[in-house]
Amino acid sequence: MKREITFVLNGFEVSAPVAGAERLIDVLRGPLGQTGTKEGCGRGECGACTVLVGGRTASACLLPAAEVEGRSVTTIEGLRGPGGELSAVQRAFVAHGGIQCGFCSPGMILSAQALLARNPAPTEADVRAALEGNLCRCTGYVQIVESVLGAAAELRAAAGGERVDE
Repeated sequence: MKREITFVLNGFEVSAPVAGAERLIDVLRGPLGQTGTKEGCGRGECGACTVLVGGRTASACLLPAAEVEGRSVTTIEGLRGPGGELSAVQRAFVAHGGIQCGFCSPGMILSAQALLARNPAPTEADVRAALEGNLCRCTGYVQIVESVLGAAAELRAAAGGERVDE
C-alpha cells in the first residue's frame, strides 16, 4: 500500500507516493524525474547516489524515502542557479577535469558541496576525507581533489574578494 509523502526537493515542496521501505533513489529517479542521482552499487558503498538531506550527505540507495518526509533533499539538479547556470563546484569540476565519464560526478559534487558548506578552506587531506565514500574509476582522484580546492578558492574569492589562482 502506498502513502503520499511531502518534502522539499531542490527548494520546492513535492509529494510522491511511497510504498513501505521504498528507497529514496527510486522515488527520485521514478515519479520525481531526478535522474541525475545515479545508482552504482545499491549497497551504499560507492557514493554515486549521494544526495544532501538537511545539508548532510546521504546514500539515496539505502535511505527509505519515507524518512525524508518534511525534510529538505538536494540532488545534483538542485545545485543549478535560477537561470540554469552551474554552481561554483560544478564549474570547478569542468574546469579542472574532475568529470570524466560523469557517472560518479553527481555524488562527488554533492559531497564536495557539503564539505565546502562546513569548511570553506579545506586542505587536500580534508577533501580526500570528505570524498572517502565516493568511488571513481576514471580519474585517479587528482583532478577531483583539484576541482574541490578550485571551487573552495572561487567561493572564498566571491565572498571576500580573495584572489583566485588557477
